[in-house]
Amino acid sequence: MIRAHKTLALSLALTLIVACGAFFLGLYFGYNKRSDIEKITTLINKEPNVVLAGEQIDFDPFWKAWNLINEKFVTGNGTTTDQERVWGAIEGLVGSLEDPYSVFMPPVDAQIFEENIQGNFGGVGMEIGMRDGVLTVVAPLKGTPAERAGILSGDQIVAIDEKDTAGMNVDEAVKIIRGEIGTPVVFKIARKGVDDFLKKEVVRATITIPTIDTENRDDGIFVIKLYNFSAVSPNLFREGLREFVLSGREKLILDLRGNPGGFLDAAVDIASWFLPAGKIVATEDFGERQNPIIYRSRGYDVFNERLEMVILVDAGSASASEILAGALQEHGRAKLVGEKTFGKGSVQELLKVTPETSLKLTIAQWKTPNGNHISKGGLTPDIEVKRTPDDRTAGKDPQLAKAIELLQSNN
Repeated sequence: MIRAHKTLALSLALTLIVACGAFFLGLYFGYNKRSDIEKITTLINKEPNVVLAGEQIDFDPFWKAWNLINEKFVTGNGTTTDQERVWGAIEGLVGSLEDPYSVFMPPVDAQIFEENIQGNFGGVGMEIGMRDGVLTVVAPLKGTPAERAGILSGDQIVAIDEKDTAGMNVDEAVKIIRGEIGTPVVFKIARKGVDDFLKKEVVRATITIPTIDTENRDDGIFVIKLYNFSAVSPNLFREGLREFVLSGREKLILDLRGNPGGFLDAAVDIASWFLPAGKIVATEDFGERQNPIIYRSRGYDVFNERLEMVILVDAGSASASEILAGALQEHGRAKLVGEKTFGKGSVQELLKVTPETSLKLTIAQWKTPNGNHISKGGLTPDIEVKRTPDDRTAGKDPQLAKAIELLQSNN
């Protein structure tokens, strides 16, 4: 990680190029413009340590654009400081990566983000992400305002409080959605199969995320519904498995629908109950920058071959859900039933650029045991079954019905 400094104007724009591994040699290009720029502001840290990608970078257009703005631009709505322009330049640099999960956070945004991850906020209870460049609901969480308002996995968010989401990244959207408990936020939604836009008003609340439910069905099938992969999920899942074993059943449905993921370690631990020691659960692929990290089963593997297992997935199954489902599918321990998963298979790291600013950057991609990138389309079920909004309204669950049918047909 590059050590950053407080700067004015252009110098931090240089540092931001360093942070992404592309800059020019010795400030060769653009230095002919230096005298004009230094009439505007004082530059510091003009020659930071640079990491080059093996090509010569011409930075002269940036200097020229900076000067033209100062010479020609007329504003009618306040002023932007030179330092704020630098933040904007970094935002544009990160935006050029075309990765919806990488984002630069200037001071105010970075402070809000840190408060959010500490839990000092009210929310609506849904996971959102980007699909085909569109802000999309990954999953509403059980028992939350979003679920009660009828928001569904796959809903496309067209506007939030009348602010168009075109070009808006996930973090910008979250900043708008989260707010004071008891206040409303209004979503304009596009839903597949529905001609008109939907309007959903949701009142913010303190979000308590459930983890697990179990059901010992009368038809001889045991169901574990896992809502997230939190720090407590492995212990709660172990208790659920204990109920399953004590029930004497040998047919298990693991329901990961609407589960947006969470901790990798929880997914590895849960997979370890079904896989021998050493079997690959997932690979963290860093590209050419470093060797991959392979995560393997811890080998609890308490079930024999008589265990029959189906995993339910849908467009709301993401991240750790996809890691677990993909591992058990590819090792032949479970069949997947439902719809194609979301395809959130990237790893982000929060990096400090300055003490007041942060860069959330994608540093790796998840791969299944067979080497398939989760981000490239998600997981395809062995048996695809749709569940429509009309099914939900009518209380029908054709995906669960198909899983039950599949397990019962093996009698």
